[in-house]
Amino acid sequence: MIGMELRDKVTEYVKERILALRVENPGQYQNVSVVWTNSMKYIPNYFEKGQLSKMFFLFPDPHFKEKNHRRRVISPHLLDEYAYALCIGGNIYTITDVEELGEWMKACLEGNPMFEAVRDEELEADPVVKLLSSATEEGQKVARNGGQTFQAVYKRVVPSL
Repeated sequence: MIGMELRDKVTEYVKERILALRVENPGQYQNVSVVWTNSMKYIPNYFEKGQLSKMFFLFPDPHFKEKNHRRRVISPHLLDEYAYALCIGGNIYTITDVEELGEWMKACLEGNPMFEAVRDEELEADPVVKLLSSATEEGQKVARNGGQTFQAVYKRVVPSL
């Protein structure tokens, strides 16, 4: 598992957390890392076509101003890049505590023919879904503060002609 982060301080923090987990749990967390990069620009440089089975967008920056919507990590023009790296049947998981952003991400994914919403039956069987709101520090903070989260899971499909 690799985390890709644009902010240097966040990357350093995550790197320290990974190292601490490795010390606390010898022999574990060897398959986890983080890299400081702009994944929105360079994701095809890191992954081959169809290499990934899961992509996570957990509590991304909302970029509230309309002029900054192009900076959102889920946007119509970036979904083609993500579809390139994601294998057929692979999932994109999104979660946010900002309702407007949650609706935006859903609308972008719904509008792209390479993605379809994962059915409720599949979501119930997916162990990852249960972890989306509790496995990150941001998710735990939202839960502590009694906040609401908005999540969506979409599957990479072959577009029908």
